[in-house]
Amino acid sequence: MSEIDTNNIKNIAVIGAGLMGHGIAQEFSCAGYQVHLHDITEEQLNNARIQIRKNLSMLAENSVIEENSITDTMQRIQTTTELSVAVATADFVVEAVTENLPLKQKIFEELDSLCQPQTILASNTTALMPSQIGANTNRKDKILNTHYFNPPYLIPLVELICSPDTSDETVSATYDLLTAIGKTPAIIEKEALGFVGPRLQAALIREAFAIVEQGIASAETVDLVVRNSFGRRLSVAGPFEVFELAGWDLVVAAFEELYRDLNSSHDINPLLREMVNTGKLGVKSGEGFYEWSDERQQALRDKMSQALIRAMQQER
Repeated sequence: MSEIDTNNIKNIAVIGAGLMGHGIAQEFSCAGYQVHLHDITEEQLNNARIQIRKNLSMLAENSVIEENSITDTMQRIQTTTELSVAVATADFVVEAVTENLPLKQKIFEELDSLCQPQTILASNTTALMPSQIGANTNRKDKILNTHYFNPPYLIPLVELICSPDTSDETVSATYDLLTAIGKTPAIIEKEALGFVGPRLQAALIREAFAIVEQGIASAETVDLVVRNSFGRRLSVAGPFEVFELAGWDLVVAAFEELYRDLNSSHDINPLLREMVNTGKLGVKSGEGFYEWSDERQQALRDKMSQALIRAMQQER
């Protein structure tokens, strides 16, 4: 096993130019790295470049980056439909394709054979474990998950998930690399489905659906409650910090009865199943609990982006 020097990581490859991949490529390029962005069609790559330029323009308008840096950032991103070209000189690879285990395993097998021996292979997966994804490779010590949150260029956290075979050198090099580009990496100590962030989000949405299904409150009211109460607290303090301010004795007293009434089903909520079966998918279908016109969805995206940018600026 060769040692990994973060200073030797110069070239980045991102496999998959979709929702997450183009944003990940953008971040590395903004930080000065040479990036090869790969996807299976030129159309997808062209769309990615258009979206990256829009993102950069928005960041420049809000004084997050300099306007005159956009051209250089775009020039550092090379696109290709040839996987071998994308990874030929890569020191660090991020796979960001759809959540499909056989597909990810196939890609990692190809990456294993195409990449230099010292190259680290990372998967941006929401739930799959690195030991599954890299099961058929010969470099299990250099494989881990880097779980970004959407949009990756505005959300600082990246969860680092290791398999039992991932080396300390790989973890350290990845942690240092992400820190260097301004991310906040969090090392997850044990490989588990869903890691930390997705598990917490899954628990919240499970209870949210149960509340609506049982007629306790509407979806609009649930969103109103979260936005205007603990959602605000959680933007500055985590759940353990918040409840330690209150005291665990008060927590026990408050939750003694409540815990028995919370949803603990291992099945997908029937209301959620019904939403999917009737085509009420949210923004992508134009309807969910809300009606989503183009104007409304853009307004929400803009509102979220502006809030995330303000938070980013306050932390500087």
